[in-house]
Amino acid sequence: MSIVGVIGAGMMGQGIAQTSAQFGHQVLLTDISLEIAEKGKGTIAKTLDKLVGRGKLDAAEAKTVLSRITPVGEYAPLSEADIIIEAATEREEIKHKIFEEVVKHLKADAILASNTSSIPITRMAARVPDPSRFIGMHFFNPVPVMGLIEIIPGLPTSAETTAKARAFAESLKKEVVLAGDEPGFVVNRILCPMLNEAIFVLGAGMGSIEDIDKGCHIGLNHPMGPLTLADFVGLDTLFEIIKVLYATTGDSKYRPAPLLVKYVEAGWIGRKVGRGFYDYTGEKPVPTR
Repeated sequence: MSIVGVIGAGMMGQGIAQTSAQFGHQVLLTDISLEIAEKGKGTIAKTLDKLVGRGKLDAAEAKTVLSRITPVGEYAPLSEADIIIEAATEREEIKHKIFEEVVKHLKADAILASNTSSIPITRMAARVPDPSRFIGMHFFNPVPVMGLIEIIPGLPTSAETTAKARAFAESLKKEVVLAGDEPGFVVNRILCPMLNEAIFVLGAGMGSIEDIDKGCHIGLNHPMGPLTLADFVGLDTLFEIIKVLYATTGDSKYRPAPLLVKYVEAGWIGRKVGRGFYDYTGEKPVPTR
């Protein structure tokens, strides 16, 4: 696949665009406006500059990678793309609006993928004209660093579409997990309830933020504690995933922790805003409770 369309120039979209460009693909990066798409490319440029500064990327290669990314302010140019990846916020109604417009520009042999981390693929595929060319591709943040992509075929997804999605993922030097089309798929079906439970434990006063994180980091040999990870994922994103699990399964074990709801309502949604379970505005993170 030589041309990749990425819808959404936020953190995930930037990561998908950068990674695709680093492995030789031409990328069309779009958002609700050209200005936002250009801002997304600007952030990618800063990321590449940091890699050059650390000696992890040659300056000439960084320039080449950036030249492969073209910001666009509308969907019409995506008619050139071989694969279009939606990387918008984890809200189903927003994704449906995107699909409704972008399918008008999807070329005959292209596939449409959603980077959803929880929403059932079959349900979303039912809203596009050719569901056989619709598939889930769940990238992990930060995309350039994380080595995994979950591929989730829906009930109508063709074997050819699945094979194309896998081939594209492998062209990015990623490992592939083929996941069943159930809410949360494999990784988040396991991870997000754990993060949610850590917030229940915090809300019940069973441990401090630091002790909960230390307990899981050291006791479970995890690379970081669950509250640190929740901040990294984004508490708003975690909340949306948990809501999908709860609403789709009807199982009360997936109900959102009240403290998670409170933090989201306060706008304290993690690293991307400088405050979540930790305050990131100083030299080192400080617990907010």
